Amino acid sequence: MTDAMVTPDRSLGTAEQLADPNYTPPLAKAVPLGIQHVLAMFVSNVTPAIIVAGAAGFGFGSDSPDFPNLIYMIQMSMLFAGIATLFQTIGFGPVGARLPIVQGTSFAFLPIMIPAVAGQGTAGLAGLMTGVVIGGIFHFCLGTVVGRIRYALPPLVTGLIVLMIGLALIRVGIQYAAGGVPKMGTEDFGTFAMWFPALVVVAVTLAVKFFTRGLLSVAAVLIGLVAGYGVALLMGQVSFGNVGNAATFALPNPFVWGIEFNFAVILGMCFMAVISAIETVGDVSGITKGGAGREATDNEIAGATYADGLGTAVGGLFGGLPNTSFSQNVGLISMTGVMSRHVVTIGALFLIICGLVPKFGAIVSTVPINVLGGGVIVMFGMVCAAGVNMLSEVAWSRRNMVIFAVSLSLGLGLQLEPTALQHLPDTLRILLTSGLLPAAVISIALNLLLPEDLV
Repeated sequence: MTDAMVTPDRSLGTAEQLADPNYTPPLAKAVPLGIQHVLAMFVSNVTPAIIVAGAAGFGFGSDSPDFPNLIYMIQMSMLFAGIATLFQTIGFGPVGARLPIVQGTSFAFLPIMIPAVAGQGTAGLAGLMTGVVIGGIFHFCLGTVVGRIRYALPPLVTGLIVLMIGLALIRVGIQYAAGGVPKMGTEDFGTFAMWFPALVVVAVTLAVKFFTRGLLSVAAVLIGLVAGYGVALLMGQVSFGNVGNAATFALPNPFVWGIEFNFAVILGMCFMAVISAIETVGDVSGITKGGAGREATDNEIAGATYADGLGTAVGGLFGGLPNTSFSQNVGLISMTGVMSRHVVTIGALFLIICGLVPKFGAIVSTVPINVLGGGVIVMFGMVCAAGVNMLSEVAWSRRNMVIFAVSLSLGLGLQLEPTALQHLPDTLRILLTSGLLPAAVISIALNLLLPEDLV
């Protein structure tokens, strides 16, 4: 987060109190601060579920009889983001950092999840969710060793991986903005009527982000989507047909799509759990440095990783996607100067309430796919930018340039030309054509094997 830090509001408490995770500000101010955290992460949290449903074939504009499953997945995104956040802020035993960490559905796993469900409808969700549960358990176990594996993932590797995640997803944003998969191959795909609301989202997001301060700037993508939604509504692109049919209250269903062991999905989830764990370590460190001016303790880092994994595993049992800590909320803590974990707990409770109300998910599902595309273009572009920012810390010796070049060429090349591996078994093909896993494995291996004296 690059927003300039502001002077904290001393009416919330003393400087010592504001830096204390266990301090609770006055309720009249704690509640708005908690909702502010939800606004900062809301769009990013529900977007992965929408993209997975779209890849499977029952997303926006598909007219699929399975469309209610999208509403359910949005509902689970909110519910288990809230529950996983409580694991972090309240904690129990070794689980939870007991810091103001906001959890949410992770973009990082999308390059694994999209090919795993592509075109399969709800039939692909059993294998996906089983992989999410097993990957979450593996992620939980990483809490015991996370501090000792960081050496294998320097900025050269993590920056490349984050860049590859963004590159793998940018195509989705363009497809959505042009009308989405259901309109591909038709005259409607790529028309001005499709592109205009998407471009409004991009323009408003940039204007709000760079010409406002505070909460408005933090919630720029959300405000951009609201503006694009208004334009799409005036253009007759919004349908409210599903809102009236959605229930007012509903509990989650365990194993709602069944159980199926898909080795490719399980392996991909476990590998990405390592990347997610390292990301969480960075977020925990960012919170303690930005909010309290200190380094994170070993117990806080381990507890955060345990909570990451547990939140993912429990969410997967009920149809939720992998959870991780949200970096934009780390920046929000630095901006407000309020490190209270109880403020974030209030935000988590708000998410849980929304997740138990399917009508809320149905309202989210009325956002046209081209409007969402405008927001996704910005968000996925920012993922790429975050990777480039990490890579800016790298000393670009010949050794590091070779590692980057080979890893990027193979990873991106396989992503762009997946038919090059058409003769491989399905499991290997799914893993390799994401581009992400080959780039990550090659960069990690070369970084560990090549001598440092290659300058």
